[in-house]
Amino acid sequence: MAKAPVLTPQAEDFPRWYQDLINKAELADNGPVRGTMVIRPYGYGLWERMQQEMDARIKKAGAQNAYFPMFIPQSYLTKEAEHVEGFAPELAVVTHGGGKQLEEPVVVRPTSETIINEYFSKWVQSHRDLPLLINQWANVVRWELRPRIFLRTTEFLWQEGHTAHATYEDARDYASMIHTQVYGDFMTNVLGIDVVLGRKTAKERFAGAINTLTLEGMMGDGKALQMGTSHELGQNFAKAFNTTYQLQGAEREYVWQTSWGVSTRMVGGLIMSHGDDNGLRVPPRLAAVQAVVLAIKGDDAVIAKVREIGAQLEAAGIRVVVDDRTDTPFGRRAVDWELKGVPLRIEVGPRDLENGTAMLARRIPGGKEPVSIDALAALLPGVLEEDQALLLRQSRERREARTVDVKTLDEAVEAAATGWGRIAWADLGAEGEAKLAEQGVTVRCIIAADGSVPQADDQDGNIAIVARAY
Repeated sequence: MAKAPVLTPQAEDFPRWYQDLINKAELADNGPVRGTMVIRPYGYGLWERMQQEMDARIKKAGAQNAYFPMFIPQSYLTKEAEHVEGFAPELAVVTHGGGKQLEEPVVVRPTSETIINEYFSKWVQSHRDLPLLINQWANVVRWELRPRIFLRTTEFLWQEGHTAHATYEDARDYASMIHTQVYGDFMTNVLGIDVVLGRKTAKERFAGAINTLTLEGMMGDGKALQMGTSHELGQNFAKAFNTTYQLQGAEREYVWQTSWGVSTRMVGGLIMSHGDDNGLRVPPRLAAVQAVVLAIKGDDAVIAKVREIGAQLEAAGIRVVVDDRTDTPFGRRAVDWELKGVPLRIEVGPRDLENGTAMLARRIPGGKEPVSIDALAALLPGVLEEDQALLLRQSRERREARTVDVKTLDEAVEAAATGWGRIAWADLGAEGEAKLAEQGVTVRCIIAADGSVPQADDQDGNIAIVARAY
């Protein structure tokens, strides 16, 4: 009788496969309140590595980390009409505290444009105070009706950047730089996901923004996932909160602003982009554990050797774990590490010691081969880079193979059944966008004919990317 698979096969039920993997790889659990999640240590380790990589890029972009309260006076949100209207259905509002009704209800932070602008208006007085570049790592709450772990949860973790600039051009260029050099670089070169960088339509813009830039990734089932966004806020919030700076003389001008963010949704994107029927496949540059050295049996010489190999690999700059838990069957341990997507397994048993070799199992391309133990430290950094490149190449090949050019709404819907469609924005327009939405297909972004990010929605030659989305 055939052994039942550890995970539901992707081709059989992709959503069930996703949930199985989260459980079996010990990434997260559902929280006690509907829509919340408990992120387990291995899953949180992925998020920590994302934080580290992103934080370094954000600081290189000149932003400094700060922290603002999670409770926001409800009156703050009402100052920017479009913003409050956009978030109203998702708000969690506190009306009682300390056993008493509050004089003014407070909102649990859905995003921080309003409270940060309250303080920007105090901190910005002169052109010398600009640009003001702030980032915050925090949690936010948006009451989610259809929760799914990592993808859509009532509470999630993220970073949100907020900046103030003297001119429209400075704000526009900074939002674009975050979009490409911070987010685009990270997602492509660390996550190994071949994201498409584009511009959101007016319908899909962030509430209160004049432009939203997005990064869209194709998941393993052909659906799209918005991986991150960078917004030009114009002067909307500056006018609402009277955030101005003084020019020469007495004249004052409103600042121009941006906001931008990525969240634990990227963990979900990582799973659905690279996972297979055997579990996760974690990009080596991201992996908290790049290699695990496994003792096959509890032989003293084997235990000593795997610890020695672990020390050598660590000295070579590889993030390594030694698994000498020989009281647990080797097969079970190997399957667990495969589920977790650790890029490399180095397996050592008594026979390997006799031959001076170890069995090298590569999670990303698959397969095993014997390798000289003495060669491991020099060999593995290059192997990890090969496997990193392979994930990005596979992501790009999948997107290209499952993206088709279409000319009509019916063709767009058909393309979105298995992947993405590309249609001229001139042939679609806002009216066509609304009709697609009625059939569960959305315009993920607009790109220029050459694949770059256009400066305006209605430029000649613009292409709309349409898909079903998470």
